[in-house]
Amino acid sequence: MMSNREANTDVILIGAGIMSATLGSLLKELVPDWNVKVFEKLGSAGEESSNVWNNAGTGHAALCELNYTHEHPDGSIDITKAIKVNEQFQVSKQFWSYLVNSHMIRNPQEFILSLPHMSFVQGKKNVEFLRKRYEKMGANPLFKDMEFSDDPEQLKEWIPLMMENRKVTEPIAATKIDAGTDVNFGDLTRKLFDHLESNNLEVNYKRSVEDITRTSDGLWEVKVFDHENGKLEYHTAKFVFIGGGGGSLHLLQKTGIPESKNIGGFPVSGQFMVCKNPEVIEQHHAKVYGKAKVGAPPMSVPHLDTRLIDNKTSLLFGPFAGFSPKFLKTGSLSDLLTSVKKDNLFTMMAAGVKNVSLTKYLIEQVIQSKEQRMEELREFIPNAKSEDWELVTAGQRVQVIKDTKAGKGTLQFGTEVVTGADGTVAALLGASPGASTAVSVMLEVLERCFPQHIKEWEPKIKEMIPSYGISLSENPDLIREIHASTDRALKLEGEKYAESM
Repeated sequence: MMSNREANTDVILIGAGIMSATLGSLLKELVPDWNVKVFEKLGSAGEESSNVWNNAGTGHAALCELNYTHEHPDGSIDITKAIKVNEQFQVSKQFWSYLVNSHMIRNPQEFILSLPHMSFVQGKKNVEFLRKRYEKMGANPLFKDMEFSDDPEQLKEWIPLMMENRKVTEPIAATKIDAGTDVNFGDLTRKLFDHLESNNLEVNYKRSVEDITRTSDGLWEVKVFDHENGKLEYHTAKFVFIGGGGGSLHLLQKTGIPESKNIGGFPVSGQFMVCKNPEVIEQHHAKVYGKAKVGAPPMSVPHLDTRLIDNKTSLLFGPFAGFSPKFLKTGSLSDLLTSVKKDNLFTMMAAGVKNVSLTKYLIEQVIQSKEQRMEELREFIPNAKSEDWELVTAGQRVQVIKDTKAGKGTLQFGTEVVTGADGTVAALLGASPGASTAVSVMLEVLERCFPQHIKEWEPKIKEMIPSYGISLSENPDLIREIHASTDRALKLEGEKYAESM
């Protein structure tokens, strides 16, 4: 097999998903002279975790996701995580607005649309929780426009499809906030890469990264297989970012850095029921999140979502968990097995012992019949008919397992950045809220890996993201300003989802 050796570059980005697209776009603005290369296994950008069918498309702003708020034993509600996630999404919207206003990306309505975000619960205890959550969140300027109702007549106006023929035998309630969004992260990713490629950033498709090793002079050598030519290539870089979705764990392990030790991954695949009946689809215009079942992972919160996919309105319900040992949809059946190393064996074993209820939940989900899935859907849509819905397999996610203060083998829910001590390599692991918080997460990578540049970069970062370094929840005037400017730039101002069809 022939091989080529390339001269070293400044930055190598592995994976052409939303994370690499975001980091590449930030670097292009901050240091336009740096040489940046991207390597992607598939034939185009945004086809794995960022793909519109593989991603829930919720602009995660903690407006409806009940797992971002926590009820303490004393009954008080903790909204710390909700505030953080919302502020992170506001950072993403600011950066996207900067790119639109600078004509670097166009037609924002192709990747983001206004859509109400709602939470829906049943039962006295859950209604009481939702009411307390609404009161706590409504007092914060980030969530001041949230509405609450436990009146079935009001809910018929908000969610007619869900209320039709519903037998209300116990208290029910919902919250609604019109500032929610539906985001096509696949389309956004492609827009970002189109812009980068037109500005001489080198993107190489059909290239698998096989290995990452440290050279004697402190650089990173990246071994790449070119699927089109059947050749091996060797590229060296000062900094490597591993943004390969579920594939990131294996590549992080290959770096051999101490920070890659004692970390494992557990793959969970998502499945959605997709509605085929246009008459049903037309009756619902919102993303409605419920509460996860006992034993279910937080990423399995049931939700009924209006989506815009391939220029037409769709209606999805899920997710239902599936299991495959693959770490990527296009991965290998040996992914899980080969991720187990000497240093993380006990971490993985401890996770297995700790998460018996999760294992039981996954087994139950995998063996569900279509009718059992329809019964879960009927908790949201009482009138749902089996012939109107079909099952679609969505993305593959890898939950991080690591040793924490909470103990060995703790399953992590969320997005994790792992960086080497010298800041020359970084990897992104984990799942939701992921894509929605990409800009904040990539700024964290820059702060950790390039601390010597941050002061000189700060004026430009603030030009792109006016709230950088500021707590939005403590600055109501700035929130109003940012909402107005980003809504205008992203064409969300006064626009309702149904009107954009």
